[in-house]
Amino acid sequence: MRVAVVGCGLIGAAVARELQRRATQTIVYEADHPGAGTSGTTFAWINSHDKQPRAYHDLNVAGMEAHLRLQAEAGAGEPWLFPTGNLVWADPPDAERLARRVERLVAWDYPVRELTPGEALELEPELVIGKDVDRVLLFPTEGFALPAVLLERLLGEAIDKGAELRAPARVERIALGSNGVRLELGDGATETVDAAVCCAGRWSTALLASAGFVVPLVDHEAPGSPALGVLAYTRPARPELGRLLTTPRLNVRPNGGGRLTLQALDLDGDADPAVSVDVDGSVGKEFVRRLGEVLRGGDLVELDEIRVGRRVIPADGITVAGHLDDAQRLYVVATHSGVTLAPLLGSLAAAEIAGGGHDDMLAPFRPGRFGDVGSG
Repeated sequence: MRVAVVGCGLIGAAVARELQRRATQTIVYEADHPGAGTSGTTFAWINSHDKQPRAYHDLNVAGMEAHLRLQAEAGAGEPWLFPTGNLVWADPPDAERLARRVERLVAWDYPVRELTPGEALELEPELVIGKDVDRVLLFPTEGFALPAVLLERLLGEAIDKGAELRAPARVERIALGSNGVRLELGDGATETVDAAVCCAGRWSTALLASAGFVVPLVDHEAPGSPALGVLAYTRPARPELGRLLTTPRLNVRPNGGGRLTLQALDLDGDADPAVSVDVDGSVGKEFVRRLGEVLRGGDLVELDEIRVGRRVIPADGITVAGHLDDAQRLYVVATHSGVTLAPLLGSLAAAEIAGGGHDDMLAPFRPGRFGDVGSG
């Protein structure tokens, strides 16, 4: 069975790895270079912290567990997963909302511990916690990933097992025929395979439309779109941080080598993919100022880069995974939780593509929920 994987971010690489492990002949088509899309601009928070409804929460919990299993495998190489926990606190106006979230998560058996500010400082001595904060929450099973390291692991294993990577190779159109799936490439070449899986991220809607299918995603080009986000990356420096922080005005995680990755969701409203963001401009200065609000000496840190990322958000916010046609020749995976879910979705999707079965865990996430997705 020859299967084409279109797109080589974390999801595409995970699917390719699992397909190749199932003895399919896998060809990965990447328009630019591996990780060139959303996988290269992600906060990489491994969690099911505020994922709803319950089925989506459970899927993400399973995704967290899949990361642990993958990293525990023999010969795993350089670690990419750091389940060091997530420290969370809220300003008084948001404390009630956070309390409701915790109540729901406790009911769903999601681990959480309540700490005093002093106990949080024992874990992270460099923290700056406001005097009006009376408690800090620790979500011990959450953490962060280094996406480039994970991508190297997934893609490297796929190639080692016989998968073929073609990059740059842009797939412009997909067509279903009686003899399989025809791919039309940007250079005019065509190729026919037995089956194809679209892991093209934000390009999925347009690509699948060429095959007659509708899989709607949130607009990722319009300035101010919720699919756009700004991330700042620091140069190596103090302060030291070992855990993820999600605070009222800034989220922070380690990025290896003394570097930090910063996210402030309220700064995303001005994000424009057509406009670069200068580290010395107003947004960069605001990131540094806020870092000083949560870490001692944070306001002295220098930024190395600011990126505008494009999130892959299905129209209803929930993961899409499943076959699009009755003959099960064309499959799609699109998700806003790509880092958390990549190893799990790679395994589940590959099993359905290569084996033809249906995994009950994916039942709530089928593309058919958008209505008549197409005739194929």
